[in-house]
Amino acid sequence: MNPSNPLESVYFIKLPGTLPLSEHALKIDPAVPIPVQRKDGEPDGPPDISALTEEQILSGILTVLAYDAKNTHAEYYRGIIMQARPGIKKELSEAAILKTRDEDWNLAEEMHLALHGLDPDDKAIILNMAIFYDQKADYMRAHSMHEDADAYDDTALNYYREAMDCDPEIPDAFFNAAFFHLKKHNYADAKGCLESYLALTSDAKDDELGESGQYKRERAQELIDKISNRRLENERFHLAYELISSGQEEKGLEEIRKFIQENPAVWNAWFMLGWGLRRLERFEDAKVAFFKARECEGGDENADTLNELAICQMETGDFSGAMGSLEEALSFEPENTKIISNMGCLFLKQGKKDEARKFFETVLALDPEDRIARMQLERI
Repeated sequence: MNPSNPLESVYFIKLPGTLPLSEHALKIDPAVPIPVQRKDGEPDGPPDISALTEEQILSGILTVLAYDAKNTHAEYYRGIIMQARPGIKKELSEAAILKTRDEDWNLAEEMHLALHGLDPDDKAIILNMAIFYDQKADYMRAHSMHEDADAYDDTALNYYREAMDCDPEIPDAFFNAAFFHLKKHNYADAKGCLESYLALTSDAKDDELGESGQYKRERAQELIDKISNRRLENERFHLAYELISSGQEEKGLEEIRKFIQENPAVWNAWFMLGWGLRRLERFEDAKVAFFKARECEGGDENADTLNELAICQMETGDFSGAMGSLEEALSFEPENTKIISNMGCLFLKQGKKDEARKFFETVLALDPEDRIARMQLERI
């Protein structure tokens, strides 16, 4: 999480009753201090009011609304900025989406917070914040920043809950929250969210839903069926995941083995067994579990299973098998940096530094902040 305090860059001044902002001559209450964003390099001390710009004032207001939404004068500040920039919500929303795509996480977060501060009751903004923190958590976890990822997951879950708890309901809040729970292997909650989504859209006709809505409805039913048929909402399955992911692998393995005894054809369970064994560096046993996962319905089309299997094959000296597994994994997800990085590790284990370098360089081309690839290149 960002430890700095953005409010330190804002100072408050009292302005004359009338101030030209945009094409409007806003009525300013001279008794209420207005937040102003300090310019880069601007010295501390009393500001020169005559040199103030419109952007400084609007930026100052947005910063306060983002990081001090309970400010005594927040409603007054909202009125000023909405009068000066009637289209500010649309502008900020589009900019936040663009910055998220560019993985400029800090600026995107500031924009989402400002949007929420501008209109705290807009549930669509709250849902977008949930999705944003969900994506940011994935990014952090992919870069081995697990504590930050867990913190952002908690924030995302709080926003998802808020988005689902509104009247009228937002169907997409339940649909997106379901995928959040799937990521956490919390299949019972995921199934509940998907069932709520279907219930909320049951009366909508296909032309009302559009192509995207029809796909979501079909996808929701497909996932519900898979969760039910594989008994993934079983508490033992979720407990096994929680134990393994928290470092209690032996206890987690005990739970997932009990689950497998009752559900031997569930590929997700064999994958979890292999994952736990791999974390304990029991690579031969883990390989057996991953091969079993691939034999089950749905398990032979999963890039993660192939990637995990390849790691175990590398560690047990089966370089040819690891190459085959990684190549097949890349056929499913050609730009998966974890798989590409493992390709580099495979060549490195064989002493082929030039070939390894190319894969790590490819990872950095896709993700310049990948620390593992950069570290491996430095080692080479």
